Amino acid sequence: MSKKEKQNATRRDPTKRQLSKWQRQQKTSRIIIIAIAVFLAGIIGYTGYGYYNDNIKPFKQVAIEVNDVSFDMGYYVDMLDIQTRSTNPTEFHAQYVSNQIEQMELMKQGAGDMGIEVEDEEVKAKIKELDLPDNRAYRDLVIADLLQQEVLTHFTSQLPQEIEQANIRTILVESQEVASEVQASLQEDEDFNSLLEEFSCNSNASGEMGWLPPEMMPSAIGAVFPSFEAGEITTINDSNISKDIGYWIIKVSDKDDEKGIFAHTILLPSMAKAMEIIEKLEDGGDFAELAKEYSQDASKENGGELGWITEGYSGSEAFDEAAFNLDLDTVSAPVRDDGISTQGGCWVIEVLDKGQHELDDSVKETLAGEDFNLWLSQLEESSTINNYLDEEMMAWAIEEVLERR
Repeated sequence: MSKKEKQNATRRDPTKRQLSKWQRQQKTSRIIIIAIAVFLAGIIGYTGYGYYNDNIKPFKQVAIEVNDVSFDMGYYVDMLDIQTRSTNPTEFHAQYVSNQIEQMELMKQGAGDMGIEVEDEEVKAKIKELDLPDNRAYRDLVIADLLQQEVLTHFTSQLPQEIEQANIRTILVESQEVASEVQASLQEDEDFNSLLEEFSCNSNASGEMGWLPPEMMPSAIGAVFPSFEAGEITTINDSNISKDIGYWIIKVSDKDDEKGIFAHTILLPSMAKAMEIIEKLEDGGDFAELAKEYSQDASKENGGELGWITEGYSGSEAFDEAAFNLDLDTVSAPVRDDGISTQGGCWVIEVLDKGQHELDDSVKETLAGEDFNLWLSQLEESSTINNYLDEEMMAWAIEEVLERR
């Protein structure tokens, strides 16, 4: 018998019991391997889930919906970052960017409905020209800028070449009494510019206005535009106009070397009104009640009471000079203050000419801008806008922006 045959003769086949034992061992090994794999997968999955929840999910959360277009928190954070490159973001910026995203998308959708679009190549060229990153947020800003120009051009093209206008010059004065005086002086051919310098209460609102349609005049003037006649000089009261003058009536009820003075005040829009209140006080009127009814200062809610103040509190030299030299419980004469703002005045208007006149470029730009704003407002009213941004989400976005810097 050969060696190989002897080896084969001595090798025995495994018994059923041995096979069963091996199978159990193999099965146990597979179970252990599977259990380990599942355990490791669980650890990896839990870690990944935590990372997703902490670092990905918040950015995927929907922040704003404009009709059928949505913007997630990632986009919102990107836009907030872009818009606050030169400063640290605040709640104001967070709200502004939220509104901007809505307005940009409304304009994009509205322009599309009008057949106004910008080509992708134009967007790419603008991004390259400005050396901007080519991502969604920057692209949307560029698209919005280009679309706004196109829409404004559209509205400008819809304006007529000529419309009825008036060539006027105005002087805003403090009261009807002063307006009547200035009107009489103009009718006697006194120099307009000299009267403007002497009586105007708001240099930004007075002077030569040139040819204007009624829509571009101060609302009180535009309202009476149809009655204008060339060559007339007229006056119009305007309760809503702001002017750079006011008159203080002051009373001091106590004084202290350290605390200063305990002051009460009424702020009035004209000398005529101030004298009217002085008369009411002299007739026994209550200072606090008159302050509540007539004063234009914030202290009116407290009956004109300022409390203890020291020099410099009001920011007005005219006020301080009168108040800190006033005898106790004595009401001051009206104190003129050219550094305070009050509401209400009177326009003196000289109509140099009136009729059909060509629109100049600045007038066209303003009228087109008004049409644009009206169009955007109408789009907003007819759209479905869902803004999910609350204070917590905005605060989170601000923190994300700050962490990037």
